[in-house]
Amino acid sequence: MEPEKIKESIVKAAKELFRKYGYHKTSVNEIARKARIAKATIYKYFESKEQILDAILMDYLDLNLHEILKNKAQFSNEEEHLKALVMKTCRLTYTVCNEFIGWDFVRENANSQEFLKHLSDQLESLLLSAYLELDHFKNHPSRREGLAFLLKASKNIVFSFAFTSVSDSDVRKNFVSFQKELLPFLVKAAL
Repeated sequence: MEPEKIKESIVKAAKELFRKYGYHKTSVNEIARKARIAKATIYKYFESKEQILDAILMDYLDLNLHEILKNKAQFSNEEEHLKALVMKTCRLTYTVCNEFIGWDFVRENANSQEFLKHLSDQLESLLLSAYLELDHFKNHPSRREGLAFLLKASKNIVFSFAFTSVSDSDVRKNFVSFQKELLPFLVKAAL
């Protein structure tokens, strides 16, 4: 089997098992069995179970982010368009943090802080490269620094929602507050 196909089968098997049993209750042995490969083969492609999770999350983020940015909805101006895009990508980021990672991962994984830092850096890089393809920034290279600040600040705020909010109503309040009180200033700074 081709290396890329093997890697895909590992990720597919892990995704199914993580969904069904959760990250912590899924072992590398079970992933290997489901993918119909030897456990040692997994370690040829991924150093750890966290790296498999990382691959799943980044695929999910990349696919959904490009769908969000591809949507050509009409807005009255650049500012409104950018605010709408940032809110959609913030919700996507929150979904990844809350539904895919969650508190169990943070509590039960010795490397969770390192993993989250790595994920955060990758997400920031993915967002920046995708947003730089938008006309707002492609046609105005001088805006890159403002965009980088906007994305970093937004991502950090959303990560804090995901890992500090007690209830869904807290999250909704936090998002409303972010959208009304912080985002307009961040977007103005980016443009």
